[in-house]
Amino acid sequence: MKLTFLDIPDVLIIEPKVFEDDRGFFFESFNLNEFKKAASLDINFIQDNHSKSTKGVLRGLHYQLAPYAQAKLVRVIQGEVFDVAVDLRKSSPTFGKYVSHILSAENKKQIWIPEGFAHGFLALSDSAEVLYKTTNFYNKLNERCIIWNDTTLNINWPADIEIKLSSRDRLGKSVQFSELFI
Repeated sequence: MKLTFLDIPDVLIIEPKVFEDDRGFFFESFNLNEFKKAASLDINFIQDNHSKSTKGVLRGLHYQLAPYAQAKLVRVIQGEVFDVAVDLRKSSPTFGKYVSHILSAENKKQIWIPEGFAHGFLALSDSAEVLYKTTNFYNKLNERCIIWNDTTLNINWPADIEIKLSSRDRLGKSVQFSELFI
């Protein structure tokens, strides 16, 4: 497993060791012992989520308030997405900053997003399936959504795709960092 630290060092890109031959490929998509050793993180995943999106679907930017905050390990098993993590930790030197990365079934990269981050992604391919493990259960009362095109965050989303939002994501709020308490 290869780890790459992004501009926000707590967010990691994880590249598994892939074994390919003329039959196809094999890799461990998650191994707790290897993850703990490589990332020096002691985690406990308790929920797996799976979404399928058509091109242009933007999901996010979602997060949950403590004590229901979630860390996530995200990967794409079909297609390609533009994935974004926004640091909402008030005590962090990267508070209010974001990182982005292309995840795809082809590159097999995963992104580790710790608690205290908003997360979202945009489907770049005709169809994209995303799997992600979480460290806490979904809790509707503690879920929040930041509007995808918030001018404070100024996320550089790919411009050549027509954005499709759920009714929930259309109601996302602008970032008002004084109101966030993570």
